[in-house]
Amino acid sequence: MNDFIKPNNSRFPDALMREAHGLEALRQLCNAELICVPDVIDVNPKQLVMTLINSRRCSPGLAARLGQGLAELHQQQQSYYGLEEDNYIGLNPQINGSFQDWGEFFISNRLRYQIGLIENVNLRDEFALIVDAHESKLACFLNQHCAYPSLVHGDLWNGNYLSDGENVWLIDPAVYYADREVDIAMTEMFGGFDAAFYKAYEWYFPLTKAYPLKKKIFNLYHYLNHYNLFGESYLAHCRQGFEVIEAL
Repeated sequence: MNDFIKPNNSRFPDALMREAHGLEALRQLCNAELICVPDVIDVNPKQLVMTLINSRRCSPGLAARLGQGLAELHQQQQSYYGLEEDNYIGLNPQINGSFQDWGEFFISNRLRYQIGLIENVNLRDEFALIVDAHESKLACFLNQHCAYPSLVHGDLWNGNYLSDGENVWLIDPAVYYADREVDIAMTEMFGGFDAAFYKAYEWYFPLTKAYPLKKKIFNLYHYLNHYNLFGESYLAHCRQGFEVIEAL
């Protein structure tokens, strides 16, 4: 099999090393009969050399295999929320650390961090005040509906899994230990996955009853990141997320 060479197009010299670490974390915990992870052949600040995947249409059967494999990954209980090292979400830093409290972690290292990146001072202050006013209630809600930390892919939109016709592969991770439903929430951001994926995941690991509400809160993190990277077209989604928090 030929190699795929991914250049470092970010401003961070360690970005590809962090990605390689994420791939290795997934490889260690994923059931290889269900989900494949590219082998890292070489990595340095300029490029990541890994398995070349000849992408083809993902059949419903392979989508179901991805759902089962992700459920099995998420069922493996970890010891804390966060990660031993920071990494990246797209072209922005993703701050991790070690937390025993999921709500505290998500508010401080996901929402507050992204809010702090907003250049518009008035908007930054507006969103920060909402979090300040509802922090205790939000943390309680998140903790109440999260049983334990799971390793999550962290950036699981429909461009970050591939099929070669025989296997399904996870690529471009932004891993950390989290409420497992952050992964499912992100699959729904940009059109969703095949229905067979969700059916299989639910069969092996049913979603919580709070998921429909949690989904909007979890995806607020990604909408803030997209706003910071790409601008105004994501602002309405951000506001909708904060409205959910205000209504808790």
